[in-house]
Amino acid sequence: MKVRFPDGTVVTASALPERLADNSGRDFGLYLDAAWRPTWDAETIDWPDFGVPANPPTAVKAIVAAFDRARRGDRVEIGCLGGRGRTGTVLACMAVLAGIPVDSAVTWVRDSYDARAVETTEQQDWVRWFASQVKIPEGSK
Repeated sequence: MKVRFPDGTVVTASALPERLADNSGRDFGLYLDAAWRPTWDAETIDWPDFGVPANPPTAVKAIVAAFDRARRGDRVEIGCLGGRGRTGTVLACMAVLAGIPVDSAVTWVRDSYDARAVETTEQQDWVRWFASQVKIPEGSK
């Protein structure tokens, strides 16, 4: 599913069952589960299901870099197993990068993407932690 952020940046969010090895509509993938096994330009973050990244600083860098690629016009795909918890958490982090206030980011993702996105309190807290680690656009705190 394509997700358009208020700043105009677009990413595609996917669940593993939607995996397409030959997808001409993707320039880069950021995957939150090793089961994706990408053979295309991609990065995989070690991120347990229903949890948060095993290496938070590495995850922050990967999320920021993927969002920057999407902002420049690359077709970026984000995915985990079910496309809700971890994918939703990354989308909420990207929402912060797009200028959505951190206190509204999870709600925005649930309204714009999937009502069940960002599945745990720990993931919600991680979005707030993520926001504390990055430069947030003016007026978005």
